[in-house]
Amino acid sequence: MTKQAAFVIGATGGLGHAACDALAKDWDGLAIGYRSSEEKANAVAAGLPHASETLAVHCDLADSASISQSITQARDHFGAIGTMIFASGVAIEQPFVSSISEDQWREVIDTELIGLTRVVAETLPIFREQGHGNFVIVVSVANTRFPPGDALSSVPKAGMEAIGRAIAKEEGKYGIRANMVAPGIIDAGLGTHFLETLYSPDVWESQKRSIALRRFGTGEDIAKAIAFLASDDANYITGQTLIVDGGFSL
Repeated sequence: MTKQAAFVIGATGGLGHAACDALAKDWDGLAIGYRSSEEKANAVAAGLPHASETLAVHCDLADSASISQSITQARDHFGAIGTMIFASGVAIEQPFVSSISEDQWREVIDTELIGLTRVVAETLPIFREQGHGNFVIVVSVANTRFPPGDALSSVPKAGMEAIGRAIAKEEGKYGIRANMVAPGIIDAGLGTHFLETLYSPDVWESQKRSIALRRFGTGEDIAKAIAFLASDDANYITGQTLIVDGGFSL
């Protein structure tokens, strides 16, 4: 029997882990993509709140061979990949654009933007062969409302949004969808690190007051949006960016 699996790239990070929790109840299988720690990937699998067959797969976004091998491994194991979740990113600080070095630009662009193109190149032929499949790409609200210091994160993600729209427009005739989720200020993963180490508590309280719902988001908030866009409930939605920011961008 062919099983429908969700593949999560960046599954051991804060948002990726939350996405795994949300996806596990809806999908037969879950491929848990990791770059450096199989132990963390296995811990994600062990902690899932719902029963789902899991497979930890090594996936280095800087290595096309690693990406190809991980996707082939997941497809061979489960029979089909129904959704590809791209929730990986580089752990960065928030330098102003005037102080960002070429090496810093190259790292985030190669890992995030070019990494996504590598994933897409390996996944599209599988989705075409299946006659269905979808991408959900985690981007950033900074391309709607820009907070100073966020260029290193938001610049590659602007390109990632464009790739998602291109997939939606060009691959829809093959039954393939692509959508994006744009988180606001999130108390999970790298967002938690920022809240704890950048600026003063007063600055963060001021930011919170600028959010319509008067709170920062959680990993679960983002994960629910990812799970929705990956599901059949969203089968007539493609090429869209769902902003999940509590009203930060208003």
